[in-house]
Amino acid sequence: MISVADLLVNNRIPGNYFATDAYVRSDLEMGLLENRQGDRLLALPETLIQAIYSGLDRETGQASRLVLFNCGRWWGKNLYSRFCEELTDYYGTPLSDMPMVEFIQALQQCWITHGWGKIELDESHQHRGLLVVKITNSPYARLAPKQNQPMCPLEAGILASFFSQLAGRELHCVQTTCESMGADCNRFIVGLPKRLEPAETMVTNLEHDAIIQQLCS
Repeated sequence: MISVADLLVNNRIPGNYFATDAYVRSDLEMGLLENRQGDRLLALPETLIQAIYSGLDRETGQASRLVLFNCGRWWGKNLYSRFCEELTDYYGTPLSDMPMVEFIQALQQCWITHGWGKIELDESHQHRGLLVVKITNSPYARLAPKQNQPMCPLEAGILASFFSQLAGRELHCVQTTCESMGADCNRFIVGLPKRLEPAETMVTNLEHDAIIQQLCS
């Protein structure tokens, strides 16, 4: 809760740090994008994302999924570090002390502002040790080649690493539905690696709900 004493010192009430209009700053003459801390942002053209998919497939074949997942893990680790640093500095409180509703709102706005689509957390299976993450309008799914399997290993790696850092223990992430296959959203299950191991082989044969049921049984 904001106190009168805090307002006398800071004379402002913090809003959503990642609000797009406040977070992204551009210099058209220099062709630069920066965040509100002055750190450089990078815009990825669609052709580059498509080229990454096709280039990795041509150079590494089936291993391209593992390459993208590991890249996502590295990206997710750095994302979490920046996320914590920026929010702690802005709100004046450690991430561990932030109310859950504020954390989720910040994460959702962060995802939108960076152009990664819309993210939602489904905690209905949390008591079973599973977190379901839903992402809609993902550019990585929209630009992925059409195959008979989910095509967002980069995002799966990001989520695995981000929530591993948050939980303080090693977690894994498996994608179960994909917009590139006509699904209404991209669904990911986050949990302990051993727990999710059976899901890796279920993805091409079972629907999301059936996979969750199998993992919870």
